Amino acid sequence: MCYSDLSALYGARDINQDVWPYSSIENAVEYPVLTGVVMWATGLLIKDTNGYRAYFDLNAFLIALLFIAAAVIAWRIRPEFAYLFPVAPAVIGSLYINWDLWAVASALLAMYFFQREKWDFSALLLGVSIAIKFFPIVLLFGVALILGYSRKTKTLTRYLAITSATWLTFNLPVALTNGEGWWRFFKLNIERGNDLGSLWYAISLLGITQGGLNSLSMVLFIVAIIGIGYFFFSVANTRSTSENFATIGFLSVAVFVTASKVYSPQYILWLTPLAVIAMTKREERNAFWIWQAGEALYHFAIWQYLASYSGAKFGLPEKVYAIFIIIRIATLVWFASTLIQTARQAGGRRVGNTQAEPAGFLADSGRG
Repeated sequence: MCYSDLSALYGARDINQDVWPYSSIENAVEYPVLTGVVMWATGLLIKDTNGYRAYFDLNAFLIALLFIAAAVIAWRIRPEFAYLFPVAPAVIGSLYINWDLWAVASALLAMYFFQREKWDFSALLLGVSIAIKFFPIVLLFGVALILGYSRKTKTLTRYLAITSATWLTFNLPVALTNGEGWWRFFKLNIERGNDLGSLWYAISLLGITQGGLNSLSMVLFIVAIIGIGYFFFSVANTRSTSENFATIGFLSVAVFVTASKVYSPQYILWLTPLAVIAMTKREERNAFWIWQAGEALYHFAIWQYLASYSGAKFGLPEKVYAIFIIIRIATLVWFASTLIQTARQAGGRRVGNTQAEPAGFLADSGRG
């Protein structure tokens, strides 16, 4: 039950030879630019080409610091439930699988500044986060909904411009000098088939074939995002901007990982801090732990399934592994539905536009 890209890629991607991560066409790292920079820069500090353990220890130490920082940021945003993030078993079990905590911490900091209406700082940090790992890009959906709903068109335009410019600042130099190595991350994601942990992989293990997987994945994502948009307009005037952004952020990332062609175990690191800052009622903790139990079961299942391919005495059969995938996704859906129900039941003073439904919002905007 132990695997880590930290040590596995140290030699496999020639980090131990101090090779620039994007210089090779076929062996470039399968990560966005700033993660590649972290991999390369920490490798420069290890002088022994056989220093796998030292490389792991250095990166694990930095990730531990980021984990603490992420927990503190979550506490600053939602102090009532932030303790749930650092004690979640699957989170702890996934910490050192790869470098995702760099993106998680920066995305949380972007959300912290957004909550405090420090738009430029938030946009800058979100651009950094997207340059580390691509998933925070879906948080822009929540940004667009909230700023658009509040009629802050100039703020939204500036936010998108700063985020884009920040991402381009880190990506353009690499894309222009090592284009094919830079493109490898995107190419692998476009061309990959159904992969471990995904809904599509579970369906295939159960004997159901799918064609046009890219289209299927995209359609599911778009339909779900439209549903999230409709949900936002139905609750926007009964909750604070902070609560709405946290909930939309969590739901958007949850849809992103569920519709994706791969659902890696470390994606729990993306979701859990967003979940705890989206929670508003103590009653939601039961649903949270049901979801986390599903994640813990999957954390066991993925390694035991892979063990069956490495000559281990015990390994999960394909169909059993498929069932664990479905359980994992079902518990995530259960928790997400609990957040939605809580939001719909919420009362309180109206904030922002007084129209609750999309049609009313559009009509009101037209009059404006």
